[in-house]
Amino acid sequence: MDTLKIAKENVKMIAHRGLSGLEKENTIAAFIAAGNRTYYGTECDIHLTKDNVFVVCHDDHTGRVSPVKKIIKELTYEELSQICLYGFETQTTRSYLKIPTLREYLEISKKYNKYCIIEIKCALEKKDVDKLLAEVEEFGYLNNVIFISFNLENLKKIRRVNKNLQLQYLISTYTKELPGLCKKEKIDIDISYHELNLLIMEEFHSLDVKVNAWTVNNPIEALILVSWNIDYITTNILE
Repeated sequence: MDTLKIAKENVKMIAHRGLSGLEKENTIAAFIAAGNRTYYGTECDIHLTKDNVFVVCHDDHTGRVSPVKKIIKELTYEELSQICLYGFETQTTRSYLKIPTLREYLEISKKYNKYCIIEIKCALEKKDVDKLLAEVEEFGYLNNVIFISFNLENLKKIRRVNKNLQLQYLISTYTKELPGLCKKEKIDIDISYHELNLLIMEEFHSLDVKVNAWTVNNPIEALILVSWNIDYITTNILE
């Protein structure tokens, strides 16, 4: 099995949780698999542990990806690192699959020259924003990162610290207020592809708001988005 290739033109393809159509989501294996392909960038999800380590996991607990359900913010990183994850599409754990740290994700992304699309899952305080930006800056990689979040306040806090970073507001449902909001806050949009049509795309673009669509795994649907001149497509398996 391999990725499904499409004629993507100038659209930037983002590997959702790494190449999660072929490897276990949000793992080193998934990020390396994406790194070895033509993706513009890889998306990941981050949480903070009890001892303030940024780690990569979609849910706020380990119950879906491992046989042990533990709340991430209630564990130290050392405790979290003892948990082995299920293999790709199996209920058998693999000793080499663990929840990575943000640092490990950044190291892989930089090695393979991939943009980092970092979804902030938890609500951040100002000190957390400072820590996050400092951690990325240690790699000299702030110019190669797009921060995304369903929590608009997270993005506003980042914008107050740095006016030049790329931000995308994650949203499930389009509303008529969205384009104006994005323009005002100087952030782009990362929206469920089901909510898009050509008129909505043109509305965002008329305000210089870039559009990212998630999560597109059907080649025909992706090609329609390409024909609308979408900026980014986030996908599990397309390339």
